[in-house]
Parts: sequence; structure tokens; C-alpha cells
Amino acid sequence: MTDAASPRVEVACCAPLTREPLAADAAVELARILKAIADPARLRLLSMVAAHEGGEACVCDLTEPLGLSQPTVSHHLKVLVDAGLLTREKRGVWAYFTLVPAALDSLAAVLTSGRTELSE
Repeated sequence: MTDAASPRVEVACCAPLTREPLAADAAVELARILKAIADPARLRLLSMVAAHEGGEACVCDLTEPLGLSQPTVSHHLKVLVDAGLLTREKRGVWAYFTLVPAALDSLAAVLTSGRTELSE
């Protein structure tokens, strides 16, 4: 059973930032997503979930490698779910997290200018 309350990343509808000005509502949505990933622990969690066997991980699989307490890891996972980057599926007493397909690709598409390097 997937958490029905989790929003989906919809930044793909926006043109890359260098092609046209970002609309106010799109800027709010993009800022919300960027805020969610602007934390080293959350970036690591995204990577750990995506790289985990089967592409999903339980909070119990993430606490020790991340070196944070279970409540802290659960908080970070909730922020990522609320941003639409992860989905949450409850199985018994455990919750399993999966990367939303194409969520990072959609985010990258908005931020890209067609260049493949960060600086010239």
C-alpha cells in the first residue's frame, strides 16, 4: 500500500532556468524540493535508497550506515517523501522507501542549461 498522501515531483513541466523566467508557483515548488535535498543526510538517504538492493530500503536498513538515530532518519525520510522524491509503503510495522521514478531526472532537467559541466 503506497502512501497516497505523498506528492509527486512536477518540476518537469518547467523549462530549464536558462531558457525562460521561472513562474512564481514553479519557483515555490522548486524551492521546496531543493530545500528538501539541501541537507547532507538527505542526499545520502536518497543515494542509499536508490542503491539499496531492489531499489527500496527500510528505515532499519538506513540508521546504522547513516550514523543517526531512527527518529532522525525517519524525519529526514518524511521530508523527502513530502517533497515527492521518495514514496513510502507500510508493511506491517515497517515502512519501506523507494525513489520516485524520474524524480531526480525531472529536477536535473529544470536545472540544466545544456552544459555538462558545473563551471567553465
